[in-house]
Amino acid sequence: MYYNKDIFEKAGLDPETPPKTRAELESFSRKIRESGAATCGFSSARISWIQTENLNALHNQPYSTKANGFGGLDAEFVFNNELTSRHWDNLKKWQDEGLFQYGGPGGGDNAAPKFYSQECAIFMNSSAGRAGVISNAKDFEVGFAPLPYYDDVPDPPLNSIIGGATLWTLQGRPAEEYAGVAKFFTYLQKPEVQADWHQFSGYLPITRAAYQLGQDSGYYAENPSSDIAIKQLTRVEPTENSKGIRFGNYIRVRGIIDDEFAALLGGQKTAKEAIDAVVSRGNEQLREFQSANQ
Repeated sequence: MYYNKDIFEKAGLDPETPPKTRAELESFSRKIRESGAATCGFSSARISWIQTENLNALHNQPYSTKANGFGGLDAEFVFNNELTSRHWDNLKKWQDEGLFQYGGPGGGDNAAPKFYSQECAIFMNSSAGRAGVISNAKDFEVGFAPLPYYDDVPDPPLNSIIGGATLWTLQGRPAEEYAGVAKFFTYLQKPEVQADWHQFSGYLPITRAAYQLGQDSGYYAENPSSDIAIKQLTRVEPTENSKGIRFGNYIRVRGIIDDEFAALLGGQKTAKEAIDAVVSRGNEQLREFQSANQ
C-alpha cells in the first residue's frame, strides 16, 4: 500500500503512521476529506486480488474447497462469506461517502493516476508498482505500508498471497528449444539477477538467496520499506487458506468479479447478491475447466 505523506500532514495525521486496520483506513480517509487535504481517501487497483483474494487470506478464510484449488480440479468457491460481504458493503458505503474511489476493472488503470494527481491519499496496489509510484510521485513524499485488516476478525493479519505474474513453458516444441528454456530459467533464478530485478522494479525476489543478497548489500537499509511486501508474505507460517490459490479459467473469474463489483457500486445489487453471483458464475468456470482437463 502506498500513501501520500504530504496529504497526511495537511490533514493533521502523522505522516509516519499509516492506517493498520480497516477502521483506521475509514477514519483516516474521512479526516483527509473533511480537512480538505484531498478529495478522496483511497483507491485500489485489482479488486479481485487485493480486495477479495488477499482479504480472505489475511483473515484465514477459505477461498474455495480443496485447499484453495491446490487439492484438485473439483474445488468450489466458498468466499461468499460474511467477511467478503461485509467488506464489499463497506467499499460501496465508502464510495458513496467519497472516501473510496473505484480505480476501474482489471488492473484498475484509473487508480494510479488518482494517486499521482493527489486526488486520493492512499493507493492499494502490488509491490510491482513501486518503481512506477516512485517515478510518478514527483511532487510529494510517498509512504509504504502493509495492507490494512479487520482487527475484530480472529487472528489477523496472516500472510498475504502473491499475485500471478508468471512465465509458462508449453508442451509440443522441439527438444532443443526446451534446453534453451532451461538455460534461461536457470539464469533468471540467479540471486544477483533476481535481486536486481526486485530492486529496480518492486517485483518480489523468487528466492531467499536473492533476498539475502539484498540484505547483505545494504539495499533494504538504504531503501526503508522496500521489503514490506516480502515481510507481509512471510510474517507467519502460511495456513491452507493463505498459501495461495490455483484455479483453471481464473482470469475469467476475475473478470466476473469486476462485473459484479461494478453492479454493486452501481446500486444494481447488494454486496451479498454480487458475491453470491460471483461464486455461482465462477463455479461454472471451474466445472468447465475440470471437464476439459480431467
